[in-house]
Amino acid sequence: MLALTSPIQTYAHRLPTGLKLALLCGFTIVLFALKSPVSLTLAAFTLAALIATAGPQFAHASLKMLRPLIPFILIVALWHVITQDPGGAPILLRMITAVAAANFVTMTTRLSDMIAVIEALARPLKPILPPKTLALAIALTIRFTPTLLIRADQIAEGWRARSPKRPGWRILLPSTLAALDDADRAAEALRARGGLG
Repeated sequence: MLALTSPIQTYAHRLPTGLKLALLCGFTIVLFALKSPVSLTLAAFTLAALIATAGPQFAHASLKMLRPLIPFILIVALWHVITQDPGGAPILLRMITAVAAANFVTMTTRLSDMIAVIEALARPLKPILPPKTLALAIALTIRFTPTLLIRADQIAEGWRARSPKRPGWRILLPSTLAALDDADRAAEALRARGGLG
């Protein structure tokens, strides 16, 4: 599994995790309240400027983290072109900006710090849901996401090496089986370490 925290140190790495998560929540709420493409573009440029203040290397790494969005951007754009619906631009701007903001927080925050904040926030839910269980589930989701994307890329490369046809939907089953296999191994590792303790 991979950690998403960037090795490129920035001023944002030193900010408290709780503050970053609170600002992310506030920014996302405002982002979804905005309706005009102009105000959404302004929000996107503001975030881009914030990311740029962390340096060119970090900005480049942050941009690369948006690559998994490309298929979704193409599907949404194509749908709105076919249906001649002008509402596609605000949807795309919201999606890209929200994911970029979440990436910025994730890349500048250690996973252990994020888990500690989630556990603290989840304490009132203790009678219904143990905070450690919730924190572990979120941590595994964050850590497994890039791993699954890399695994899907590897399977696609293997397909391209053996066939002139594009992989497309054909890699869906092997990717799913690989994800289940990874989940199985993670569960075994957790059991070997005594579970949640």
